[in-house]
Formats: sequence, C-alpha cells, structure tokens
Amino acid sequence: MNLNSISLPESDPEATRMFSYSTISLMLHIPNSSIHEIASNRSSAVRWLNLHVVPFHPRVKISTISVGNDVNPLSNLSNYVLPAMKNVQEALRQVGIRNISVSTTFSFARVMTTAFPPSSARFQVSAMEALVKPILNFITATNSSFLINLHPYHLYRCQPQIPIGFALFQEEPFNFREDPLTGLRYRNLFDVMVDAVISGIESQGHRGVPVVVTETGWPSSDNTGHGDAKDVYAEMYVKGLVRHLRSGLGTPLRRDGVAEVYIYELFDDGGSPSSKWGIMYNNMTQKYNVDFSSSATSLVIDLSKQFALSMIILYLIPRGSDGNAERSSIPLPLQYLICLMKLYQTLIKPLPDVNAAAAANSSFQISIYSY
Repeated sequence: MNLNSISLPESDPEATRMFSYSTISLMLHIPNSSIHEIASNRSSAVRWLNLHVVPFHPRVKISTISVGNDVNPLSNLSNYVLPAMKNVQEALRQVGIRNISVSTTFSFARVMTTAFPPSSARFQVSAMEALVKPILNFITATNSSFLINLHPYHLYRCQPQIPIGFALFQEEPFNFREDPLTGLRYRNLFDVMVDAVISGIESQGHRGVPVVVTETGWPSSDNTGHGDAKDVYAEMYVKGLVRHLRSGLGTPLRRDGVAEVYIYELFDDGGSPSSKWGIMYNNMTQKYNVDFSSSATSLVIDLSKQFALSMIILYLIPRGSDGNAERSSIPLPLQYLICLMKLYQTLIKPLPDVNAAAAANSSFQISIYSY
C-alpha cells in the first residue's frame, strides 16, 4: 500500500518523529481549541511550532498546517481563524521555514449552498463573509490551498433521488447529469461537489486556487443502521475514486482536477460505536485490497504476512511493568503505524524513495487521513 501522505488531526510529536527520513508527507492540524490562544499571541504560534514542527524539519516532510477544522462560521471562534493563520505563517518565517503552507479546513455541508448544478454553486452568505472571503485572500497571497472535507455519502443520504451508482463511480452509459448552464456532463457525485467548490471560489474572483480534499470516503457501517453503509459500497467508492484520479481526467470544470485527496480514514475507531470509515480494521488488517500506486507494482499488502507483522508491531509498543501496553494519548491504530515506521527505520535508514518512480508517472496524489 503506497501511502504518499498522511493527515494527523491530533498532531503529536511522537507520531511526527516516526516519519523522519520517510517519503511520506504529513499534514498537521492545530485543534480548534488552540485557535483563540494562537490568534491572540504570536508567541503561542512559535511555541506550537517549536513543539510540533521545528524539531523534525526537514527530516519529516511536513507539507501543510491546517489551523482548525470545520469551524462554525456563526460561532465566535470564526473571528479568530484568520488571525491565527497569519500568526502561524509569520511564526514559520520567524523560525526560518518557508516551504510549509498554512490554511484551514472547511466542510462542504457547512459552507456550500448546493452541489447541483455546479456552475451555480455559491458559498453560504454567513460562511463567505465570516470566513471564506478573507481566507481566500490569504491563501491566494501565500500560494496555499483551499482545504475541504467532501463526503458524497452524506449528500447521497440527504438527496435520495441521487442514484447509488452515481455516488459510487459506477460507469454506465446513461449514468450522468448535465449542468444546464454549461452543458458539462458529470458521471460521478465527487466531481459534482468538487466543481461546486471551484465555482464558489471563482465567484469570489479567485481562479486557479488549488483545492485539496482533506476528507472523503464511504462508511462500511453506520450507527444509524443506514443500509448503504456497508463493506461492498465502501470498497466500490474507494476503488472508484482511485481509478478516477488515476485516469488523469480531472473534473469537467478543471482538467487538472484536485491537488490532493485524503481518504477518510486509515483505521476504524475501535473504541467508538459510531460509523466505521476505515479502509483497515483497528487491528491493522485490511478490509479490502486497494492499489494506491500509479504503477502496476506493489499493488496490495501481502495479507499472508499480516499476522506476523501485527505480532512484531504489538511487541514494539512500549509495555509497563505489568506487561500491559503503556497508556498513550496516541490512538492504538496510529501506534501500530508508528511502530511499523520505527521497525522500517531500524532495518533501512534512511527510508528509500519507494514512491519516486510512481510519482514521476503520476498526475494525482492519494493520501490517507489517520486517527
């Protein structure tokens, strides 16, 4: 499984350190709870960087820092997002780092008025005035990207007239919808939603802004018991998404497509009764095989070795005097991944550029969002 990027919504120095010398790039997140403090005092931004970024740069490839995730534009916190972003940007310059971009993450459901037709899509007025418009000016000035969580599953559930095949990238002769204003034909719901975001951005006078989909996926189970949340549909969605991105067709409105896509999520949350979105169970075994590379090699993990690998990873997790795994703020599945990186670094230092050949022949980026 070639992982090009991983998003760490709960940034932890221990987790970040384990990606030293790897070819995997990281997106780090500043939690909503820290936005007010960082917006009020630039020294707080410097302290956050000194803990989460400076000790590891450039050995760890950190590409982006998202200041907050899905902040409610009607909340008082929305007034502090842009000042916090500016302080983080200035703090990066202060510590001599200029190759990490700063942005914030929006949610499609929270900021967009509609998805179809894409050419008519606009940002909600409250979101545009409080957040989107000033942040678009910032990311344009700093050459950053527009980050957005985009889940066709949620839109499909809200609009039952949408065919399930349209949401799951099923290629059928008449499985398309035509934008009546542009005449562009859409063959999947993902492209509809991406182009709705692009139309909203361009309506504010910003063209060519890179769009990064920071979350997308399909649940294999749902705590509401919804019948379309199941393994077979989750597999169809993820494989269809990868196939679509690999095609290099982009979207009808933007031939270059999105800059990056983060699949939500790598592991199920084993301790939660909520929906299960992971492409792997929380014991690090795969639910289904997915090829995230752009070449014909290294297609899937060899599941015959999975048990032995799990035993090695479990052994590497620190244990207390009672023989039980020590408590950690890092979720257990992510501990597995960290220990795998630790094992890999022990055997091979520095990590080889295993994705170099694939990246040279690739027009898309597949990434993983990990809790």
